[in-house]
Amino acid sequence: MSESRSAAIGSERQMGAVRKDDMVSPTLRRRRLSRLLFQQRERTGLTAKAVAAEAKERTGKVRGWSESKVNRMETGDWKRLSVDDVELLLDIYGVTDPVERAGYAGLVREATQRGWWATYENVLGTGQLIGLEAEASSIRSYQSMTIPGLLQTESYARAMAVASSMGEADDIDRRVEARMLRKAVFSKTDPPAFWTVIDEAALLHITPELRDQLEYLVEVSNRPNIGIQVLPVTGGLHAAMTAHFVVMEFPTPDPPVVYLEVATEELYLESSEQVRQYTRRFDFVQASALSVDESRALIRNRLSSL
Repeated sequence: MSESRSAAIGSERQMGAVRKDDMVSPTLRRRRLSRLLFQQRERTGLTAKAVAAEAKERTGKVRGWSESKVNRMETGDWKRLSVDDVELLLDIYGVTDPVERAGYAGLVREATQRGWWATYENVLGTGQLIGLEAEASSIRSYQSMTIPGLLQTESYARAMAVASSMGEADDIDRRVEARMLRKAVFSKTDPPAFWTVIDEAALLHITPELRDQLEYLVEVSNRPNIGIQVLPVTGGLHAAMTAHFVVMEFPTPDPPVVYLEVATEELYLESSEQVRQYTRRFDFVQASALSVDESRALIRNRLSSL
């Protein structure tokens, strides 16, 4: 067995450290709960300020409720959330059905759990992207200069972590470990459909010592739920020259999300128009890329040239 193939198998085994139950996403539950609370308030026609005043009156407490607290609950910008708080809002909104109220209580419990990625917050930041990947049914990605995180080998992820640290002391091992654990989404009983368009420039940056990354791309491109297309540099300008992005879709009732990454922050776009624009952009880029078979051949050619 080749050294690169052995390393790939090691990474796959490492993914087994993430239990199936850990793939339930508190991130997605948080977004769903916040969206539902906002919709309930909108339905009643109440302002956040009016809801806070009503909550104060019902509880008899001057402190504990404010307009900003209601807004935070509706945007997911909260650190702790109690079932009692949500049930009080449901009382104000006139939600009396026991089954519906039990559903909200379940969402609160799931939204306040800690995903496996929480233990890597010192190297992952918010971990929102991983939380969304955990339950996505479809992931579409365009990458301009790097291999998508979900398809990276351990050696490539390590080289990327070292390069991005710019010589500063950093927890490289934990960054790499977290990146490998992300790939557990493909070990689920019903893994997401993952389709990526990779700019050929990303392949040209792969050096001989990272050849296992190209071998891995060839291998996974044969999986039924993974599609890899390469956008050749000879194709000229295209619809996604400015940045890479990820479009994630989820089972009903959760709406799709677009993820954008810049050097110092993560951006999540959720409006239907924003999602439509990036979905359309992906369609254009995909149409400009080589077919899956042609892309596999190009990766093999690049591999043989190393």
